[in-house]
Amino acid sequence: MSLPLWLRRPRQVYYGWWLLAGSIAAMALGSGVSFWAFGLYISPLEDEFGWSRGEVSGGLSVGVFSGGLAGPLVGRWIDMRGPREAILVGAVTTALSYGLLATTSELWQWYVYSAVNGVFRQMMFFIPFQVLISRWFDRRRGIALSILGTGFALGGVVVVPLMRLVIDTLGWGPSFIVSGVVITLLYLPLGAFLVRNHPSDVGAQPDGAPAPAGEPVDPGEAASRLSGLTLRAALATPHFWLVALGFTFLFYGMFGMLVHQIPLYVSLGVPRGTAALIVSAMAALGMGTRLAFGLIADRVRRFEHLVIAMCACLASALVALLLDSGAAGIAVFVVLWVCGTGGGPIIEAMLLTRMFGLAHFATLLGAMLVIEEFGLVVSPVVAGWIFDVTGSYDLALVMFVCSFGLAALFFAVVSRLPRLRFGPAEAR
Repeated sequence: MSLPLWLRRPRQVYYGWWLLAGSIAAMALGSGVSFWAFGLYISPLEDEFGWSRGEVSGGLSVGVFSGGLAGPLVGRWIDMRGPREAILVGAVTTALSYGLLATTSELWQWYVYSAVNGVFRQMMFFIPFQVLISRWFDRRRGIALSILGTGFALGGVVVVPLMRLVIDTLGWGPSFIVSGVVITLLYLPLGAFLVRNHPSDVGAQPDGAPAPAGEPVDPGEAASRLSGLTLRAALATPHFWLVALGFTFLFYGMFGMLVHQIPLYVSLGVPRGTAALIVSAMAALGMGTRLAFGLIADRVRRFEHLVIAMCACLASALVALLLDSGAAGIAVFVVLWVCGTGGGPIIEAMLLTRMFGLAHFATLLGAMLVIEEFGLVVSPVVAGWIFDVTGSYDLALVMFVCSFGLAALFFAVVSRLPRLRFGPAEAR
């Protein structure tokens, strides 16, 4: 399929920037209707079906678990076929899975449909867009991925208020239908007309350098020139396991807070509408910290040190909230949490591409997700169970502080190890 005329010569702007702009919109919608909006469904499902908070949270955990298990297969497929195909197929199947969620009437259906949705979501936006932008940017990869991360934050700014309006107006069931329709309307045109797997597809190189005369533009040949460790080689290094454990405990705290953030504010006496606005405000502030994080990331030698600083900020934010659950404590928490989440979910892509290379990045990311899903699956359920038993999130916050401390420890250890060496030979 040929490029639209207006994109063939867009005033000499590097095509990767156009891809990045479209990817931001996709990340905003994908994260908004899934991760950011999940907290909005907890109370409606509790009220309609009488499920406990832990049972409702289990739906998201099951979705994350299934997506994590599918991660290596999705990653391998993307490495072989390219992110474009994954985006197109994932968009259709994800939209259909939202249709299934809209028909939920039993707890087992909530879990099964959430599991299906988790697999297709993984295929649609989380892995493929990180791979896509990593392929199109090299020297500017840190800032490019951080800009992509603003799309994730934008989902909380724009999509959460809209989803709250849809849920309040139409109900939780129709809101899932709306999510599926909107995903189809954005992702299908984006994947069909804008996304290209490699810079060589438009006669360019990463960061906008022109391709040398006579170089192949076939995507398969372009992929073969990428350097990096295979999954088998990476698994044989202590770096892989230390990084995987570090991210497991980092995301344990981050994801648990993300899921329960709105119910947490409500439990502290904040009105539900105000709680949603706080989440949106934090996402908006996070867009700025993500850009700053990207600028710093392109200039540091050991990226692990930035992750350690993130862990310290996040732990400090929760301690502040434990010490003061009033307006002042919430304000301090918001500032520290926004600074601590500056890297967002894109931080993993930055670290993995630096440590293991780009050739098998999608496969490595998928393998990491299998390990990390312990934190992603268990955290929301345990936090919900703690609230059900104690009527408070205090013990859950203490648990998250400990998880950030463990994450910092693992990243500190891996930062002391020598860098891995690899070249094009390892990519084959």
